[in-house]
Amino acid sequence: MTQRKGEKPTISIQEHMAIDVCPGPIQPIKQISDYFPRYPRGLPPSVGHAGPLRSALSTSSATASATAVAESDRSNEDNPDRACAGASASSQTTRRDEEPDVEGYDSDDSTTLGTLEFSLLYDQENNALHCTINKAKGLKPMDHNGLSDPYVKLHLLPGASKANKLRTKTLHNTLNPVWSETLTYYGITDEDMVRKTLRISVCDEDKFRHNEFIGETRIPLKKLKPNQMKNFNNCLEKQLPVNKTEDKSLEERGRIMISLKYNTQKSCLVVGIIRCAHLAAMDANGFSDPYVKTYLKPDENKKSKHKTAVKKKTLNPEFNEEFCYDIKYADLTKKTLEVTVWDYDIGKSNDFIGGVSLGINANGERLKHWFDCLKNKDKKIERWHTLTNELPGSLND
Repeated sequence: MTQRKGEKPTISIQEHMAIDVCPGPIQPIKQISDYFPRYPRGLPPSVGHAGPLRSALSTSSATASATAVAESDRSNEDNPDRACAGASASSQTTRRDEEPDVEGYDSDDSTTLGTLEFSLLYDQENNALHCTINKAKGLKPMDHNGLSDPYVKLHLLPGASKANKLRTKTLHNTLNPVWSETLTYYGITDEDMVRKTLRISVCDEDKFRHNEFIGETRIPLKKLKPNQMKNFNNCLEKQLPVNKTEDKSLEERGRIMISLKYNTQKSCLVVGIIRCAHLAAMDANGFSDPYVKTYLKPDENKKSKHKTAVKKKTLNPEFNEEFCYDIKYADLTKKTLEVTVWDYDIGKSNDFIGGVSLGINANGERLKHWFDCLKNKDKKIERWHTLTNELPGSLND
């Protein structure tokens, strides 16, 4: 086709669709065969998994690119502005190639659920475990607005008591909440630090439906050293199953703090019921109305029963009551102190929550507490003890 002088060159629609219209030199576009290569006849698919074919295609495309660049260099010598435009276009192309394909990355649940920063401190002297929940980062969105209303829930395992669960306040519309809140478990013994695990869960609060689980992390308490704070920054994980194979006969029902002192002037044993913690919930409202009874066995005259006041709607009652048992010091080696905790109900029989026995027939911390009282006259000895669902001495309310 001849072209007259002064006429603009015309480009057919086929040529227009075959080139990449952009400022600068013409760049070859990828063919469909680059994305869907076909094997040559006689070549089995298992050979190289199309590796040689792809390398051949890349070599041919590289050759075409080199030819185009050489032609552009020759044209750029005559037109500097065109050369600058071509350089900017190529730099943009390179920058686009360097950007990562976010959708192409595989991310596991530990990164998509978020991370949680917290610290733990075991106060050995006061038998307390302090859990400071600092903040979370990159939580998984749970609401329609792409945010969450997160809070943190603590749970000591093993243990199914509702009072065993502590929680922080709820922060609304955020994926990076900062709580800076300290939750404390009381009545934690050295034995608990060896065999218990702290479960920390992050949940999303919903007003009109059930709260949703986001992720959790678990810390065996044996990793902590007494009176030394330890910081953690853990990735949240999916919900793990709780081991339900533990012995139900030794199921924990809460803790009780008891004080013992033998008063030599009055020749009596002073038993103090100070407080309870993490009691099992016995009522439909998720609480209990607890009170404590004590017996000094054997009790031939059945006059050793003492009872505290009832504390309404609580799982962590404080009693601070003392009872005196007139007894000779030498007879203490033959006695057993039985302490039971009950839930008061109106119009029906009271529910047994848990009990503990102290004396020469006990073992562990219960036996040690009794011997410490015998060895240290006129000195008040306080200890936390675990309540079990075994009824001491087959007592009836």
